Amino acid sequence: MSVNDPMEWARYAEQDWQVATSLIRRKHPPNVAICFHAQQSAEKYLKALLLQKSVAFPRTHDLPTLNTLCEQAGIQTGLSPGRLTILSDYAVATRYPGAEPSMEEAREAIAIARSVRAFARRRLGVK
Repeated sequence: MSVNDPMEWARYAEQDWQVATSLIRRKHPPNVAICFHAQQSAEKYLKALLLQKSVAFPRTHDLPTLNTLCEQAGIQTGLSPGRLTILSDYAVATRYPGAEPSMEEAREAIAIARSVRAFARRRLGVK
């Protein structure tokens, strides 16, 4: 993987998306894993958009920060910072025991990631 190739980041983002959406269809969905992979997909898609514009980004899981960098680079995503914050929280919180996301929260995580994915794929020219 070339760390500077936006299409490679998109390919990895799509794998996280596929994992999240396949898990949510299970009889007993693992909400923790769904939320984590939804967040990872959105994060990688936002980073792909930044790379497309040759914009450096920090090592962060914070989606609102990445979205702000996109907007500063002229990529008007139209994504809600509040919704991105919800998804950002799953990057680390779901990796350790504690408050486990509900099925409703897993569905919301998928919906937020779907918005990021749809925008990024259009912008990147991915079919």
